[in-house]
Order: sequence, then C-alpha cells, then structure tokens
Amino acid sequence: MRGLPAGVPNPAPIAPPGLAGIADQILGWLKWGVLAGGVAGLLICAAMIIWGRRNRSATAMEGLAGSAWVLGGLALASVAAVLVGAFQV
Repeated sequence: MRGLPAGVPNPAPIAPPGLAGIADQILGWLKWGVLAGGVAGLLICAAMIIWGRRNRSATAMEGLAGSAWVLGGLALASVAAVLVGAFQV
C-alpha cells in the first residue's frame, strides 16, 4: 500500500469474537427498515400527488418533492457499504 512506510503493519478488519453474527443481524434489520420505510414513503408521496391533482397543487408539489427525498435516501442506503469501503484505511 502506498503512503505507509516499509514495515508498518496494515491488518484487515476482524470482528470481535461472537459479535459478527449480532452485527449482521442488526444491519439486516436496518436494511429491512430502510426498504420498508422507502416503500411506505413512495406510496405516501404518490397518494399526495394523486390527491393534490385538482385545486390542491401545493399538496402535489410536496408529494413530488418528498418522492425526490425518498429516492435520494434509498440511493444513499443502497451505496452505504460501498461508501464506507471506499474510505477504509
């Protein structure tokens, strides 16, 4: 690896004994929660757009803006592991 003087150890990350399974389970729950929240958020935004179609254009605009935020959050969640991996030492 460049930037490290010769002879400096650079070990790979290792989970503490007994914690790898628990960490995987918690991360799995978080991923499921993000996906469920994303589906609910998109459905709510779609309902706002539909409901705000006539004489309630502010509601439709809020639904459209909200859907952009939900999609942005889902995109960030989908690349979370890649982003963290890109910054590891």
